[in-house]
Amino acid sequence: MKTILMVDDEEKIREVVVSYLQKNGFQALEAESGTKALDMIRNNSNIDLVILDLMLPDQSGEEVCKALRQFSTIPIIMLTAKVSEEDRVQGLLLGADDYVIKPFSPRELIARVQANLRRSQDDTLLAESITFQNDDLIIRHSQHEVIKVGIPLNLTPNEYKLLMTFARHPGRTFTREELIVKVLGFDFEGDVRAIDQHVKNLRQKIESNPKHPQYIITVFGVGYRFVGGV
Repeated sequence: MKTILMVDDEEKIREVVVSYLQKNGFQALEAESGTKALDMIRNNSNIDLVILDLMLPDQSGEEVCKALRQFSTIPIIMLTAKVSEEDRVQGLLLGADDYVIKPFSPRELIARVQANLRRSQDDTLLAESITFQNDDLIIRHSQHEVIKVGIPLNLTPNEYKLLMTFARHPGRTFTREELIVKVLGFDFEGDVRAIDQHVKNLRQKIESNPKHPQYIITVFGVGYRFVGGV
């Protein structure tokens, strides 16, 4: 059972969210201030995700997020009445994983909790180092390093996320929509075909012949699949 910490100074909002979390199989904890939330997270290694309101009595949600990111990487969903793009970008830069605008639908919040937990669980590999095609391609996850025929590659953050998504699930076909969420995030509002350009750029770096790829295969009408002997 995953444990979710709900941080909001409004008791009624906490009650509603906690009720929905429990109905959907989560264990829920509550904090009415940023200080209490940080103390609970430091003392409870079982907290899997934080729902964080921006308007708290002792410090702002942004300050709590920044402090939390100094010692933890657990997913953070921010609750806010701020609707401007600048406010949302600032929160994401501080380390938030997702945003929900007040007033919000509890069902949407639960869906975002579930999506962020899935993404956080996907952040681990089965091994610290994975080798493909007899050392043609090597991924060293602990060093955040990708090597092609002995030469380290300079991947962008999105290219690395994309490669990690594929490498964790060899043989699985991903739709473009799935890759958008995993690589560009839940709130990406651009054309779903944007993922095609990221795939193209990644192929240019990891494929010996990008026109005849041996790793990232196009599944026509659906999306992409990662193949290649491990």
